[in-house]
Amino acid sequence: MAIDRRREAAGGGPGRLPPAAEENGALPPGDAAASAPLGGRAGPGGGGDIQPLPAPHAAGGTHPSLLLLDYDGSVLPFLGGLGGGYQKTLVLLTWIPALFIGFSQFSDSFLLDQPNFWCRGAGKGAESAGVTATGRWGGGDLANGTSPPTTPFPTAAWGTAGPLGNGSGADGGEAPPLPSPPDKGDNASNCDCHAWDYGIRTGLVQNVVSKWDLVCDNAWKVHVAKFSLLVGLIFGYLITGCIADWFGRRPVLLFSIIFILIFGLTVALSVNVTMFSTLRFFEGFCLAGVTLTLYALRIELCPPGKRFMITMVASFVTTAGQFLMPGLAALCRDWQVLQALIICPFLLMLLYWSIFPESLRWLMATHQFESAKKLILHFTQKNRMSPESDIKGVMPELEKELSRRPRKVCIVKVVGTRNLWKNIVVLCVNSLTGFGIHHCFARSMMGHEVKVPLLEDFYADYYAAAGIALVSCLAMCLAVRVLGRRGGLLLFMILTALASLLQLGLLNLIGKYSQHPDSGMSDSVKDKFSITFSIVGMFASHAVGSLSVFFCAEITPTVIRCGGLGLVLASAGFGMLTAPIIELHNQKGYFLHHVIFACCTLICIICLLLLPESRGQSLPESIPDGEHYTRQPLLPPRRGEQPLLPTHAELKDYSGLHDAAAAGDGRPDGATANGGRPM
Repeated sequence: MAIDRRREAAGGGPGRLPPAAEENGALPPGDAAASAPLGGRAGPGGGGDIQPLPAPHAAGGTHPSLLLLDYDGSVLPFLGGLGGGYQKTLVLLTWIPALFIGFSQFSDSFLLDQPNFWCRGAGKGAESAGVTATGRWGGGDLANGTSPPTTPFPTAAWGTAGPLGNGSGADGGEAPPLPSPPDKGDNASNCDCHAWDYGIRTGLVQNVVSKWDLVCDNAWKVHVAKFSLLVGLIFGYLITGCIADWFGRRPVLLFSIIFILIFGLTVALSVNVTMFSTLRFFEGFCLAGVTLTLYALRIELCPPGKRFMITMVASFVTTAGQFLMPGLAALCRDWQVLQALIICPFLLMLLYWSIFPESLRWLMATHQFESAKKLILHFTQKNRMSPESDIKGVMPELEKELSRRPRKVCIVKVVGTRNLWKNIVVLCVNSLTGFGIHHCFARSMMGHEVKVPLLEDFYADYYAAAGIALVSCLAMCLAVRVLGRRGGLLLFMILTALASLLQLGLLNLIGKYSQHPDSGMSDSVKDKFSITFSIVGMFASHAVGSLSVFFCAEITPTVIRCGGLGLVLASAGFGMLTAPIIELHNQKGYFLHHVIFACCTLICIICLLLLPESRGQSLPESIPDGEHYTRQPLLPPRRGEQPLLPTHAELKDYSGLHDAAAAGDGRPDGATANGGRPM
């Protein structure tokens, strides 16, 4: 009886059991034929497609018209696609803030850079301060936050060209000349001082470290301040993503802008490092809301063929902000002025309140058809379109659905799905691995600055990382165009795994052979190999992280897109969070950290094969849409090759067998299934 009730509730009648969706997302033949108008368009290269959804119930049922559900096939062409002037303006408005976001994301490199320091008066011949010879600090000497005996100096090399900053106890007189750094054996004496002089390398006269003397026993506060911004970003991605799916993208964007102005400008007025770290947490929280909503709005504005390139333009703008940051620091000279200059451009985004509308795609997906109608009329007015261009009859269908109640969904609903949650989890692990192992490669490359003169300068390190990010973005454009989303992500993950494994394994082998005098290998050969693998790893891991975020934005349904993006971006934040945590523990466990992420790359390579291909496909609007993404092979089948699974045209409906079995109860005793009697 319970089975019959479930059959009747599914609309299949008491005599038919509705077939369940296949594990790979394929639909049963009857439902596939009934939902042919929503069939996805196969992308170039034979990628997977979005399988059509079951046909909705009759008018007045629980589902709106098929025409309104097919946003990319009916509503977006009616509005002119991306060819409309108003849509182009909105896309441009999502690119401009990417520059401000780039400033904020890379501000820690300047505000919290650990400068070279020495006891005040050491440059005037005070031998008690430990300045006895012209020593040099290696790339592995890090500030110790717990005990004075270890080296209290930062990871960078000594530079004499940087500006000289004074500690908080400066008397306002002329700055003393830059002395020679002390030997490593006398570094402990520098922690016995009560005031220090600083050699800041980032173009600033004073930063947060020199402002509050965050050296020696207080050096751990620098790392806490670093990951306060990252922790704020993580919580911001998770919380604002859920709010944006429930209340809309526009309110979250506008409130995030208001509060980032409040908290960001207050950071510049901090009176101690505790206030600074606390306010940076809230600044990161609001920055996450701005970043996430702009990313989602950018994706939802574009037709299928333009999504990736428009997203990559925003990435290039963010990278431009990374390149411009040293110039801003040199221009401001003080960390408080720099912080204010980074935040003030967000004042321009207050105009978005009257310029930027809500996401029309989200309004349609959540059945807010009355608001959607007003916005469509606004689009047609801005684009100067005639109502006669509505060939498919979108507006008449919209009029019929105005009385429908909104249906909003939270990201927690993904737990009850069969395929969608797996895709999101795979991309979260990819994002975590990509951004986490990126720090391992960066530290390995910067750790050879003692022996590579090119890496002795802060600007060389900074611009090397920015240049690698730029080249990675360019390579992503080419790889995704040729291989698609899944193929490109798989390629960069394989490169990341190879660079990591070779750096961990091959370099140890070279190190053993270099100890033999007849081997012909030296430490310089090992260092060159290490730097090469580090550059390749940084290049590939940056692409892995960026592609994972974009991939998630495409395969996550519109009703929970911000929530899915929040999960993947938060995973990326956890990956980046490992860097200040390792530094806080004075690099203890760094090798194990690299080994764990190297193992994760191998797991990710296998899991990536479970993902669908989204190139050229319509964005899924509802959770059932996201469930029916299929997993296709990376390479198209050869001509004449029999596929492993039959196509929908070859599938047959065997549902009548159940009725025949039920009717067989009236057969004579001893009759077989075909009606005959046994001998």
